[in-house]
Order: sequence, then C-alpha cells, then structure tokens
Amino acid sequence: MIKQHDKINSLHLRGTIVAFAASVIMALLTAGVCRSYLSATHPGSPVLPVLLFGTVFWVWWGVVAVGLWWLAQQWSAILTCSIRNAVFHLVMGCMLATVHLELLGALSQLTSRHWPDDWTPGSYFNIVRFGFELLLYGFVVGFSGLLHVQSQAHRDAVRSLELEKQLSQAQLKALQMQMEPHFLFNTLNAVTTLVELNRNEQARETLAHLNTILRKTLQRDTPEKIPFSQELEIVESYLAIQQVRFADRLHVKIDTTPEALEGMVPCFLLQPIIENAVRHGIARLEENGLLETSVLRVGDKLRLCVRDNGPGTKSAATTKNGYGIGIRNTQERLSHFYPGAFDFRVAEPEAGGYEVTILIPYERQQV
Repeated sequence: MIKQHDKINSLHLRGTIVAFAASVIMALLTAGVCRSYLSATHPGSPVLPVLLFGTVFWVWWGVVAVGLWWLAQQWSAILTCSIRNAVFHLVMGCMLATVHLELLGALSQLTSRHWPDDWTPGSYFNIVRFGFELLLYGFVVGFSGLLHVQSQAHRDAVRSLELEKQLSQAQLKALQMQMEPHFLFNTLNAVTTLVELNRNEQARETLAHLNTILRKTLQRDTPEKIPFSQELEIVESYLAIQQVRFADRLHVKIDTTPEALEGMVPCFLLQPIIENAVRHGIARLEENGLLETSVLRVGDKLRLCVRDNGPGTKSAATTKNGYGIGIRNTQERLSHFYPGAFDFRVAEPEAGGYEVTILIPYERQQV
C-alpha cells in the first residue's frame, strides 16, 4: 500500500513539475518576443523588465493550475461539470484576473523607468486584458481537470491491482487452510473411520465435499464476484466435513432465500468468517456448538450474518490468534469492492458467542 501511495504522490509531483516547467517556458518565450520587438524599435532596452514581466505573467497561472489540481485531490467535485461549479469558477476567475492585472499594473509602474515611454500604461486594467485573463483561467481549469482525470485513472488502476492481489491472497488463504495437514488428516481419518464402520455412503459424501473444496480453491479463473449460491457450495462442503469431525459438537443452521442466492458477493467472502467461527468458537466447546448463517435480501441490500455460540474473544488464545486477521482482511476487501457503501459489524451477544454482520449492495449476475 505504501508503494501505491508513493506512485500516486509521484504522479502529483510530476504534474507539478510539468505545470511549472510550462510556465517557465512560456515566460521565457514571452520575454524573448518582447525583447526582440524592443530591440528592433527601441535599441538598448534592458532585458530584466521583460523577463520579470513574463515570469510574473505566466508563473502566476502555473501556481493557479497546481493549486486547483491539488485542491481537487481533497474535493474532487470541484472539477466536475455542474451549474454550481460553473458559477464558482466564474467568480474565482474574475477575482484572480482582477488581482493578476493589478499585480501586473503595479509591476509596470515599478519598472516604468526601464520601459520606453510609449510602453508604460497609465492603467494595465482594461476589458480586453480582463477577457484574456478569463480565457486563461478557463484553460487552466481544463488543464487541471485533465491532470485530475489522469490521477483518478491511475488511482483506479492501482485499486484494481490491489483487488486482484486481495483476491489472490484470499484464494491462497483458503487453499492453505484446506491443505493444512491437520485438516486433511482429520478429513481422511474421518473417511477411514466411516469405511471401517461400513458407512460407505457417508464416506463418499465426505470425499465429495473435499473434492468440491479443493476444486474450487484451485481454480485459477475465479472471478472477483460470484453468485452467493456458488459461495454457499464451498461453505456447505467445509461445514459438512467439520460436522463429521465434531459430530454432535457442531450443529449448523443456514437460512437463505432464492433471491439471496442470486445476489453477487466477493469470492471467498464468508470462508474466513466461517473458518474463524469453527476454529475459535465451536472447537472450544465440549458440546452443543451452534453455527448459524443467514443471508437475506433487505431492500436494496444483501445482509450476511454468521454467529456462533463459542466463548467469543474472552479466551486469551482467541484474542491472540483468533478472529482479528480474518475480520481485518474481510473489511479491507469490502472497502475495495464497496467504498463507502457497506456496513460491517462484529458483536458479542449477551447470550454468548460471536457475531459478524455484513451489509452490501444487492447485485444480480449480469447475463
């Protein structure tokens, strides 16, 4: 993340350098043109006044351009097209043009002794120059808007790369979890026990669930978002294997609707939360462990809730190694997929246990 912010700050710095470089070049060109004209009409005229005039004239607008661009980093709406912004920029343009013309007029008066008599204006402010100043301000606003758009495009590209990285990490995390020696050992041991007890059908079901988990986590073309029905396949397979392992210590209740099943969710969204609930909640109970999962549509939102009746975060081991990492990773992914448009809450109900509730915009799969 630090490197990504450095890239964005580097883009800001490059834009600032470009703006000031353009101002300096225009100042030198203006001074050069004026100097050439004075040399032809008034030989012996000094260079410093025209150079100072060109610098003040163009660097002023370079500063305005950079100021607008950096201001847009804090209030991006300032460069959007709207009547309110048009009025704001008209007023701002008039103010800046007036101040700039007065500044140039004062500069001309201060350096009047170095200018030919016919070049020293009584007042630098007139309607033609004022109109030209407004035109320059409009150009500066357009230039700042272009830089801001480029900055936003770069920021979006960085965010897209971060999302891809987050998804890869989530897939790797899920794969690592499923490929843990203890998980595989417990699963295969459970299958062996079922076979020895002639419960062959249940053994086949357990192997089928393991196959589903491994197949899903090994897929390399997993999209960023999937219908919740697909997410539920992995969750149900994982819980089915855990039920074989914990037997009567784990009871599972899943509540959903056909409409919720069609809702799109980030891939592997519930996996770390379910895993936390089992490993740090149910596993610490000697009996009557209950894991409740509900996914329902509420208006234009999709509400996902996972709750266990374990010891919560009161256990020292849970506090140190438990819910924190999975919760933090899930929040980071949600902030990328739904910036400012999601709700994430964790709670420890009075009855005990741990509860995670997620509220995200409801989206259907695009056909």
